[in-house]
Amino acid sequence: MAQTIATLDIPSLAAELTSQSPQKILERSLNLFDNIAISFSGAEDVVLIDMAHRLNKAVKVFSLDTGRLHPETYQFIDRVRKHYGIAIDILFPDATQVEEMVSTKGLFSFYEDGHNECCGIRKVAPLRRKLSTLDAWITGQRQDQNPATRGKVPVVQADTAFSAGDRTLVKFNPLSNWTSADVWMYIRSYEVPYNSLHDRGFVSIGCEPCTRATLPNQHEREGRWWWEDATKKECGLHAINQPS
Repeated sequence: MAQTIATLDIPSLAAELTSQSPQKILERSLNLFDNIAISFSGAEDVVLIDMAHRLNKAVKVFSLDTGRLHPETYQFIDRVRKHYGIAIDILFPDATQVEEMVSTKGLFSFYEDGHNECCGIRKVAPLRRKLSTLDAWITGQRQDQNPATRGKVPVVQADTAFSAGDRTLVKFNPLSNWTSADVWMYIRSYEVPYNSLHDRGFVSIGCEPCTRATLPNQHEREGRWWWEDATKKECGLHAINQPS
């Protein structure tokens, strides 16, 4: 039976789930909410899609098309769609906002004044529109992806960044306690589809101009917005990650 958000005790739910497996957390989230979706872009997210598939749980999936993704990423999205026989809701930025930014500042302004404006238009605004239609969402965030900004990612939280008014949006992070090695062990064990860019040294994959391969022993987020300070390597999709 679907949960009424107003009656959901998030701290108690977090205490219940914090030591559970990703599969158990995912199953609980899908049992609690009907109006819930997985945010899909990378390896962690397709692991969650695979887990839901193996749990025989129908789940909504959406993905952000910024207009600046690698060709391999577009191919990956379509491969996942076909592999699992699912519909993927593709979200696009507002064309007028993109045109105004590009005509005023050019195609690569983020190298000069930071990535926040571009990400705000191409990522955050479309995500906000989508999340306004949901009661809860599921992400592939892990604590070890970026200790500076994600080191305290809880398994479930009230999403204060995208809640509006008296409406509380609930956010589940089933892979919070997993490492990159755990993710790739799962992918190899179950032959889960993945972005072919991973075979070329890309670990964390975003837009093409803002992503590059990493060298051995570099942290995965060093390949994102490499011209900026390490504490700023977020695009705004996951603003604050503190336990509820």
